[in-house]
Amino acid sequence: MIHAAAEVTREEGQRRALEELSDPLYGERVPTLLERFMEWLRELLNGVVEVGSGVFGGWAVLGPVLVVLAVLLVWLLVYLRPSASRRRGAVVHEEDARSVADHRAAAEACERAGDFAGAVTERMRAISVSLEERAVITPRAGRTATELADEASALLPDQRGGLAEAARLFNDVAYGDRPATADAARTLRELDAALEATRPVPTGEGVA
Repeated sequence: MIHAAAEVTREEGQRRALEELSDPLYGERVPTLLERFMEWLRELLNGVVEVGSGVFGGWAVLGPVLVVLAVLLVWLLVYLRPSASRRRGAVVHEEDARSVADHRAAAEACERAGDFAGAVTERMRAISVSLEERAVITPRAGRTATELADEASALLPDQRGGLAEAARLFNDVAYGDRPATADAARTLRELDAALEATRPVPTGEGVA
């Protein structure tokens, strides 16, 4: 004889639902793909080191896996390590330098037009030409922004931080690491004005 299922009241249904949701399994975090891979690798290594276990095929499987991992590691190191040219920085003047006034006018025009990359580039060139004219740095073709900051800091130690930041912003724009912003353009514009008002310190008197 088949008995009809007992009717579940609303209160009873809510109680059962709460008990189900209180199960710890519902609060478990889903592991990420990287975490799953690391767990798989850990199990693989544990299986291989067990003497005579034969799990995962032993060294016949681990060998190729380690080779692949080594190749990936080398690739990451090469990819993430800055090249020598990037460490030196981008060249400030790609062609014959114009006058300080020309570069400043171009920087201001770019800034007004919202071309902040152009404003950063032209302002850095204005700074370079101005420092050369003031004999803070010697005129030299192919000087990078990083070299400019290092050389100028020797005679303008109070502006060392601003010069380093300007070089970083210029390099970011030149290599496309990040888009130029209005703040970046303003930073170089203010640095240009600060450098003009800063008196060079004779060698040996600056801050090391």
